[in-house]
Amino acid sequence: MKSAVFRILKDFILILSFFFTPTTRILLARSSTHQPKNRIAFEPSSRQGDNSHNASLPPPHALRAPIRRPPRRPPAMSTASGGGGDGGGGDGASSAAGGGGRRIPPASSMPWVRNLRRFVGTGAGLGSEALMELETKRILLEIFKERQRKSMEAGAIPSFYKKKPEDGSISNRVQKLAKYRFLKKQSELLLNADDLDAMWVCLRENCVIDDATGAEKMNYEDFCHIATVCTEQIGQKCKRFFSPSNFMKFEKDDSGRIAILPFYLYVMRTVSLTQARIDMSELDEDSDGFLQPHEMEAYIRGLIPNLAQLRDMPSAFVQMYCRIAARKFFFFCDPHRRGKACIKKVLLSNCLQELMELHQESEDEVTDTEQAENWFSLTSAQRICDMFLALDKDTNGTLSKQELKEYADGTLTDIFIERVFDEHVRRSKVGGGNSREMDFESFLDFVLALENKDTPEGLTYLFRCLDLNGRGFLTTADIHTLFRDVHQKWIEGGNYELCIEDVRDEIWDMVKPADPLRIALTDLLSCKQGGTIASMLIDVRGFWAHDNRENLLQEEEEQVEEA
Repeated sequence: MKSAVFRILKDFILILSFFFTPTTRILLARSSTHQPKNRIAFEPSSRQGDNSHNASLPPPHALRAPIRRPPRRPPAMSTASGGGGDGGGGDGASSAAGGGGRRIPPASSMPWVRNLRRFVGTGAGLGSEALMELETKRILLEIFKERQRKSMEAGAIPSFYKKKPEDGSISNRVQKLAKYRFLKKQSELLLNADDLDAMWVCLRENCVIDDATGAEKMNYEDFCHIATVCTEQIGQKCKRFFSPSNFMKFEKDDSGRIAILPFYLYVMRTVSLTQARIDMSELDEDSDGFLQPHEMEAYIRGLIPNLAQLRDMPSAFVQMYCRIAARKFFFFCDPHRRGKACIKKVLLSNCLQELMELHQESEDEVTDTEQAENWFSLTSAQRICDMFLALDKDTNGTLSKQELKEYADGTLTDIFIERVFDEHVRRSKVGGGNSREMDFESFLDFVLALENKDTPEGLTYLFRCLDLNGRGFLTTADIHTLFRDVHQKWIEGGNYELCIEDVRDEIWDMVKPADPLRIALTDLLSCKQGGTIASMLIDVRGFWAHDNRENLLQEEEEQVEEA
């Protein structure tokens, strides 16, 4: 009701402003023939009599000389101004009115035009489309001003915080719509399974068989011909794979030919990675290029129906499997534990390739050993879940220090378990914050570190536990303290007597640190034996494997020969 009253008042003011402009008064005066002369004339000289009016005017040719185009004389003007004069006087009066009076102002200076523009500029009474257009213009103006400000402050420290649009705002909806359209366009440019099959047929039909190796190869002329054939059959979306730069990426023989199989695998991998990036970007809610744990779990959940080895997974185990699978991505792609994994790192990591190996059929192409070694296999996920449930004696969903000591049949040292809880387990809210309990996510990190000791991520996890004083390096005293518990378990197992100093010197010879008095993490990474050294210091079984490495190697060779 108030908006309707406000609109009526606006229209009324607009009409009043139109009637009170000078131009309107002139038009009204010219159209009125029954009013006296002194009410309709607007020249200063017209307020006098006819004689004085004619006497004060210059000759007609003097008035017409500076005027390029004679003004149009309204019919009512001759009646009003030339009632008592002759023809010459009437001509002079009309010339004076056209040449000596005020000119009609431009449209931009009229008050009613300014009022109308001011009224429209407020946005009152506009529809949703007009409001959206105004909001878009405002956003673009803000972006332009922000870029101008950044260009002026090029030498200053850049801002690390960018305010995100609020949920439900127009800018947020525009951003989501633009993202949806962009991802949809990129998805339409990808090759589907039928297109890949058609490309493989074209490659095999137009290649040359190498007489020496029997491999199917093609030179650059064949490459260009295949590009033309594929473009005709598939369309323009396959043309980008047949660029000269792509041909130069592959190894060539003496005749300048490349094998078609590596090229086809390159096309398949590019399509697969692009599709994975599109799927991950769709799940990235804030569009910052990072995935949070629940977003990664949603991505893995969407892949399960397409993975041959996971199709028969029980529905009750899907949520637990997604937690286990997603944790490996964050262990390797989120080293600083920020709770966000970069999409580019995820695409380039070995974790995604390991997950995609589950496309193979388990009965014919994958052995039981490979299934157990693959973290993303259903067998491995069930093994980890059963292991956690077996360690959780009190079934409270977390593991205490005493419960974790039973991991791997109790071969881990007590000091290592203490250091794991000090460095990688948060304090529990139960019991005043003094007790520590390892939750399932922390347990997954613990298992990943022990099963990937040779990787930089796993060795970094373990080095923080080995660094007893948090100084960033290990000394001879640290090595002696860590191996003392291993030595105790070694003797309790009925093995021969060891000299701790000899083991310490052997570790120093294996690492060859840059500083002869300390071992840093970089030294363990560069010596390529960091995983073995970590096992010697935390696990009595790991030290036994190192001590019997020659016998174990001989047994492996015999098994290979028998196979």
